[in-house]
Amino acid sequence: MKNILIISAFILCVANSFSQEKRLNLENKVITPNELGIFDTDLISPSFHKERREKLRELMPANSVAIFYSSPIRNRSNDVDYEYHQDPNFYYLTGLKEPHSVVIIYKNKIKLEGIKTNEIILVQPRDASKELWMGKRMGVEGVKQILNFKAVFANKDINKLKLNLKKKDKVFFISDKNDTRDTRSNSDLYDIKKLLLTEVENTEKDNFQLNKWMAQLREIKTEEELILMRKAIYITCKAQIELMKKLNPEMAEYQSEALVEYHFKNEGAEHAGFPSIHGSGGNSCILHYVSNRRLFEQNDLLVSDIGAEYHGYTADVTRTLPVNGQYSKEQAIIYNIVLEAQTAGIESCVEGNSFWKPGQIANEIIAKRLMELGIIKNASEVKKYFPHGTSHYLGLDVHDSGTYNELKAMQVITVEPGIYIPKGSDCDEKWWNIGVRIEDDILITNMKPINLSGCVPRTIPEIEEIMNKK
Repeated sequence: MKNILIISAFILCVANSFSQEKRLNLENKVITPNELGIFDTDLISPSFHKERREKLRELMPANSVAIFYSSPIRNRSNDVDYEYHQDPNFYYLTGLKEPHSVVIIYKNKIKLEGIKTNEIILVQPRDASKELWMGKRMGVEGVKQILNFKAVFANKDINKLKLNLKKKDKVFFISDKNDTRDTRSNSDLYDIKKLLLTEVENTEKDNFQLNKWMAQLREIKTEEELILMRKAIYITCKAQIELMKKLNPEMAEYQSEALVEYHFKNEGAEHAGFPSIHGSGGNSCILHYVSNRRLFEQNDLLVSDIGAEYHGYTADVTRTLPVNGQYSKEQAIIYNIVLEAQTAGIESCVEGNSFWKPGQIANEIIAKRLMELGIIKNASEVKKYFPHGTSHYLGLDVHDSGTYNELKAMQVITVEPGIYIPKGSDCDEKWWNIGVRIEDDILITNMKPINLSGCVPRTIPEIEEIMNKK
């Protein structure tokens, strides 16, 4: 009997040892991106995100902490959600594209669960049943191995962690978004925010400064970011040229939209960076027209304002095209005024100039030319027909973060003047329903500006040549 007990104990010990070894091997298993549903090989590197966190930390005062949340999941209708899109600031700092996550960046190092660290990220744990429906999650081990974070925890364990937030002099965060609560979970974004806000209830909080710091960081692009931006712009430019080749009066706005967005997907872009604008006829005079349902008429102009999003980075390129391949006399006059204003605006995109300089120059040219045509009587009326700004930053957002101070090398901005004369305007009706916008993506350098979207023709002869080539 004694021998049987000894043998049984030995077998149990071996079994436990084997089980422990199996668990250890599982934990130490090298996880490949493909196993997690990540198939692109040209994503921004983990070292980029780490370096961005370091840059933010340099701006933070002593004994402070910054908290960033992932984007919430947004409901489209009933039990269907919109396709998930990560918060740009969160992605910029982490590289993670999953919801229900938070990254906490400390100015100074703390000790947590035996790890000395100055940053913590809480993420969704792996869950086979949910991954069956919604796709792979990185989980704790995936974030450690793929994104190179050291202090990674499951979001459901947030209550167990001593996050050391109450001892901080100041907490920086960006204003809350409206989140809906998942009543089946106690670790969704809603619960995480509620717990963290309770943690810092008596600590001085600032929800403005962090936006300024992120704008300061994001307005200057790295070479790594520019590779992806050039790709997004290249895809968009190719789509614009294909539209020139295929456009004809028998089409509808939605068909021109379908054509360019087919090319986005066909060239590897994940999304359109913003709802595509395809306004024809009178709709060309609506700045952010996105219905795209009208049928073309023979003498229409089409304003095509589009941008592919590639690995988070967005292009923004606009061309105004005659659907029949030939600009009318009046259309050509207005088009060339906008082109003159844009060309002068681009030339002023020089390091050290005010961010607003391209817009000032474009306004002056458009006002002068419209007065010469008798469309306006004095320069102050130009806003009737050119009501928007000429430039915005470009990057992870189509209207990207920036400080709007002087232009600096490695910024990317748009230059996009326009003239819009809707039906019923106080001018000769021969100008009615002419809307023209020309937009390009400009890289600021320490020398001349570089038009990253310059491969798309801008002049009337070049455009008509493509549109009428058999």
